[in-house]
Amino acid sequence: MIETSRQDRPELPPRGPELAPKPAWLIDRELRLAAVPLDRRTHPSAWYTTETVFPSGDELVALFWDAKVPGSGAPEIPYVEMVQAMGNKGYDVVEAERLLPLGLDLARSGRRDELRALTAELLAAIHGARADPAHPYWSYRHPRLWEEVRAAMPASGDERARPVPGDLEERIHAGWTGQLAGGAFGTAIEGYHTEQIEKVYGRIDSYIAAPETVNDDVVYELVFLDVFERLGRRAMDSRELGLEWLRQIPFGWSAEWIALHNLAHGILPPESGSWRNPYSNWIGAQMRGMVCGLLSPGRPLEAARLAHLDGVVSHAENGVYGDIYAAVLSSLAFAAREPRELAAEAARFVPAESEYASVLDECFRTVKGHESAEAAWKVLDKRFERYNWIHAYPNIAAVILALWYGGGDFTESFRILAHAGLDVDCNAGLVGTVLGVMGGVPEKWSAPLGGVLETYIRGKEKIAIRELAARTSRLTRAEQP
Repeated sequence: MIETSRQDRPELPPRGPELAPKPAWLIDRELRLAAVPLDRRTHPSAWYTTETVFPSGDELVALFWDAKVPGSGAPEIPYVEMVQAMGNKGYDVVEAERLLPLGLDLARSGRRDELRALTAELLAAIHGARADPAHPYWSYRHPRLWEEVRAAMPASGDERARPVPGDLEERIHAGWTGQLAGGAFGTAIEGYHTEQIEKVYGRIDSYIAAPETVNDDVVYELVFLDVFERLGRRAMDSRELGLEWLRQIPFGWSAEWIALHNLAHGILPPESGSWRNPYSNWIGAQMRGMVCGLLSPGRPLEAARLAHLDGVVSHAENGVYGDIYAAVLSSLAFAAREPRELAAEAARFVPAESEYASVLDECFRTVKGHESAEAAWKVLDKRFERYNWIHAYPNIAAVILALWYGGGDFTESFRILAHAGLDVDCNAGLVGTVLGVMGGVPEKWSAPLGGVLETYIRGKEKIAIRELAARTSRLTRAEQP
């Protein structure tokens, strides 16, 4: 019989308020501030392919203690991020934070048996954390069901369709092209902080490397289109969308990873997005709401309804509202003339007393009070420092920054997003969709894509952007509500 010694296991920090562990958000913030970008001008990305074998078991546990973002090489620690995210949602996570130094030490030393057990303890602490009623998070209202969400919108009764001038298919094509250009632009620098990005790259106003359209954002929109086409607008259903995720999407990250895990165990929407999901307020739904707007040009309330159906598969509450805001921005872009007015109008479709609405309001107050994007971003970056770089809040702040100061110019808007850092591909994908629909995509950003979207989904390895736009355009006309 082999005995496993525990004598070399590091001790947990002693308990007591005077010896409180380092907060998870600070661990992540320090990691982010110190991370030097992998120079993508000389280093390739590590994106998935249809042949990628995704980790499980001990390999997955090890990955979640020490991960690298595929497109940029930025470091992240998903288990630390889980604790951080629960703290952001108003839970007392001190017990979980006490376990993090030991987990990091075990991961560094490769002691997988101990790490497996410690990770189980950490997850138990995360899921057993109690809500702190004094935390500001619990002062907001967060409706969940669609009818409740709709009733809580300032624009709840606004069902009118806005006129959509021009060639609809061409504008949808520009929206898709802008989204893919933004994703390809941002994926090379996502996960890094403003100052470190500038040290390596200086001013960024073009593609850093040959653009790649492969990422883990757009695949969810493609699956949404499949289900929308099969069921139709009126019968579109979160349950069927979740099941289709299982059929097509082999692996996810953060909220989507947990949703896929829940779905595989029979926890179907809307519980798939909320059950034991620390990441439910993160950007994953916000990054894919654009397809709902492209399917509902000039009809923001319908775009919001579709976004709610989509969002609850992997998110809850504020995460779903991010999906709604992205969808409404994309829908109203077909009728908008000015990005600032668009950003403000879209906010009327977010539940008024939610934390997400409060964040939007704070962002608008900040940009109105500063003359430059750089000055406003210093304030916003500090305001949201406790939130992860993949959380919805700091990233929607970056989106509003670009729409406010970019003047509708593609290059300037993308430059602002690069300066802000964070989840740049998701943010530039949303801004690119909006600006593409509003005014088209400059050749500087469209031509290098070669008119093709590439993915790691079997059967969708290469898709002509023109064909994707034609399909989307055809579906917008189906079963008009």
